Amino acid sequence: MFHLIAVGRMKDRVERDLFERYATRLSPRIKLVELPEGRGAPNEIKRREGQAILAALPDRAIVVAMDEGGRTYDSVAFSRAVEQWIETPRPLCFVIGGAEGLDGPVVQRADHTLSLGKMTWPHMLVRGMLAEQLYRARAISSGHPYHRAGRPD
Repeated sequence: MFHLIAVGRMKDRVERDLFERYATRLSPRIKLVELPEGRGAPNEIKRREGQAILAALPDRAIVVAMDEGGRTYDSVAFSRAVEQWIETPRPLCFVIGGAEGLDGPVVQRADHTLSLGKMTWPHMLVRGMLAEQLYRARAISSGHPYHRAGRPD
């Protein structure tokens, strides 16, 4: 099972539908844990959200932090990484911070950091994008035709 710990609750139906569109197709399934957004000054928000994320992590999890400074992959390389991660006996857990980003201790706890590119994305949209990329990664691994690697000439 994949785990996704994310700050904030998806209230927008479009964002939730995008996430669920891929999460329901995904194998293994993805368990979403939504944490409340912090209140106060930006550093206090990050600290509180970070503490909540760390407390919610499954024991011994391989943690992949979604972080703008993280590693970028193409789809095939990400598929290979996901396969390596899920072959371990440890739970695989992705974490998405809130609007202020992830607190330092969360990034330090992470086994890997992942970026969806140099652009900044709304943290609610990242959930759907991550679910789609996980679905794509599993499709690539299984030889499913969902992923089309060809580029137009």
